[in-house]
Amino acid sequence: MATNPQRPDSWKPPTRLSLFRSLWHRTRGEAENDAEAGRSIVMPVQNVAAPLRQVLRRLIMALLVLGVTTLLVYADREGYHDNADGAVGFLDSAYYATVTLSTTGYGDITPVSDGARLTNIFVVTPLRVLFLIILVGTTLEVLTERTRRQVRIHRWRSRMRDHTVVVGYGTKGRHAIETLIGQGKPKDKIVVVDPQKKVVDAASSDGLVGVLGDATRSDTLQRAELTRAAQVVICTERDDTAALVTLTARQLNKRATIVVAVREDENVPLLRQSGANTVVTSSSSAGRLLGMSMVSPNVGTVLEDLLTYGNGLDVVERPVTKHEAGNSPRDCEDLVVAVVRGHRLLHFTDPEAATLHLADRVITIQSPVGSEAG
Repeated sequence: MATNPQRPDSWKPPTRLSLFRSLWHRTRGEAENDAEAGRSIVMPVQNVAAPLRQVLRRLIMALLVLGVTTLLVYADREGYHDNADGAVGFLDSAYYATVTLSTTGYGDITPVSDGARLTNIFVVTPLRVLFLIILVGTTLEVLTERTRRQVRIHRWRSRMRDHTVVVGYGTKGRHAIETLIGQGKPKDKIVVVDPQKKVVDAASSDGLVGVLGDATRSDTLQRAELTRAAQVVICTERDDTAALVTLTARQLNKRATIVVAVREDENVPLLRQSGANTVVTSSSSAGRLLGMSMVSPNVGTVLEDLLTYGNGLDVVERPVTKHEAGNSPRDCEDLVVAVVRGHRLLHFTDPEAATLHLADRVITIQSPVGSEAG
């Protein structure tokens, strides 16, 4: 896959230290931008333990701290004094540990020896702090969740380069993403933009980064880091919305490959003038498939098979291998239907495509297993 020409040669992925340094020294405008992005960017869902399991784990940790404190007091019981009977037993040690860690402190059992007091200063007091932290862990987690989320979003925005932005997560958008993933595109290199909260949440549940907002607005696309994207796929419900999104995307990124899906053929020239590299007409394509299926059901089945990635046969673009260079496309193991030479597309009947060059790319029909191997 070609790299994004917009990325400077000197660009390096940010390190963990540089990320925290940028968070510490960021300006007021950058902080407000990150806060606004935090309200619209939905990161992929991470594996989180069940609430009951978290509570039980913290309860066990609190009991362990209580048990350790009880054993420390019992081991040094001669250094404590009980106002009731003077002696401190194991039950008294557990009682003292409980009221001490909970900061209740009735004062009926007190450390009197120097060793017991030193133990309280250097051991019991840190255990008391740890005990309280465990008990209020849920509250602390809520307080720190917002900061952790902003750090995670800031890190993602700093590292995102040469990714694919998919506008619209409906039927067309989902199938486009399935095809991209099947072709080897990692999920962390795909960003979904959609105006509906439930749709963005669904994308997050599927392991994708989602941006909530109107894609016709430049600030929404900027939150998706479209200015540094390599590809843009536009799958909106309305053709006029697709045209506006295409104009905005092309204005933000002059060199990204933009593919747009529209319903009507008459809107194709408008989308091309707006900056789209490829325009796919869904209604006419479906109509042609229906017509071919009526004339020849077998032809319709083959075409549907080719359009469904991962089943039967797939259409794949790949580079020419060294042993294929200099030979005819007919000598390839898979069926070559076109040759990409530079910026030109040569059909297999073109005389110029009779001999393959090492720098060429070929569009072939092959089985899914052959696609993975290639």
